[in-house]
Amino acid sequence: MRSCVRAVSGTAQRLHVAPVCGFQPLAVVARSLSFSPCQVTSDASFRSVSSGSDHPRVLITGGLGQLGVGLAKLLRKEFGKYNVILSDIRKPPNHVYQSGPFIYSDILDYKNLREIVVNNRITWLIHYSALLSAVGEANVSLARDVNITGLHNVLDIAGEHGLRLFVPSTIGAFGPSSPRNPTPDLCIQRPRTIYGVSKVHAELMGEYYHHRLGLDFRCLRYPGIISADSQPGGGTTDYAVQIFHDAVKTGKFVCNLRPDTRLPMMFIEDCLRATLEVLEAPAEVLGMRTYNISAMSFTPEELVREIRRHLPDLQVIYKIDPVRQAIADSWPEIFDDTNARSDWGWKHDYGLPELVQAMLNFTGSDSRMSQAN
Repeated sequence: MRSCVRAVSGTAQRLHVAPVCGFQPLAVVARSLSFSPCQVTSDASFRSVSSGSDHPRVLITGGLGQLGVGLAKLLRKEFGKYNVILSDIRKPPNHVYQSGPFIYSDILDYKNLREIVVNNRITWLIHYSALLSAVGEANVSLARDVNITGLHNVLDIAGEHGLRLFVPSTIGAFGPSSPRNPTPDLCIQRPRTIYGVSKVHAELMGEYYHHRLGLDFRCLRYPGIISADSQPGGGTTDYAVQIFHDAVKTGKFVCNLRPDTRLPMMFIEDCLRATLEVLEAPAEVLGMRTYNISAMSFTPEELVREIRRHLPDLQVIYKIDPVRQAIADSWPEIFDDTNARSDWGWKHDYGLPELVQAMLNFTGSDSRMSQAN
């Protein structure tokens, strides 16, 4: 379970060859300025599956992270296996490589990314490449390159080619001066991590491109995302994934947040469905371009209590990581996602009991539960 950035894959290892190409200069800007909402090519508009017309052609960057593989599976079921291309800078495992199209793509290589979009007739671009909160604090310069320069590349390419662009944001886009309980869509945002700063930057740049150039930009602020089929990788909310692996394997867990640290959370199935729903939503129902979404909020103590209903012998020690705790203390406790629910009908399926049951099923808790009983 991690915030939006968990969705990303590995970091770029070839920065010395990547161009410093924030905004492409006048040539791209001139091309982008020629687009308006009514001039975007027809390929860029979503065509309903039920109408029998062509499906979107989708590229997912950072596709080997927490969310990319699962979203690709969902989109391929909806639009066809060969209409969804996963991309990353890492070698995919065999089951991912065999499940559908995969291509190498470094989001810091503008020319390569542009060629991929053109050669594969991409109409939707889902940009998951980023560094997570705790990892970003350990390497700010790399996080700045990946999270900000990479964003500029996809914005310019999406604007130039009339793509529908989805960029996730996160609870990390808020800071200690933001209202925490609840946190509305529009409020003060003063994050204190490079991850959060880059996500606020992404929200504002995407909205600017939409209003100024007609870019079909869509963004969801993810809460902490919990999934069983990927390992924790540097997110502040990752404790809520690790606890299930440790509970099943050893029956012991060391938590790096205080037991009373409340954060918004969501099961991955709800997250993926919300992403597809906002991508499919008609533009006219979207009253804004960046939405909070949420399902539940809980503390480590509440999560432990629910897990112990199934694994009563679970032992938990609290060993606070001051860096992660400081990050968590600056984030929302409860997300207000009223606008998502009213504008395009968002509704979650998984609460805390359903989440815990699903995670224990995924991580193979049957044998330990039978021993406990």
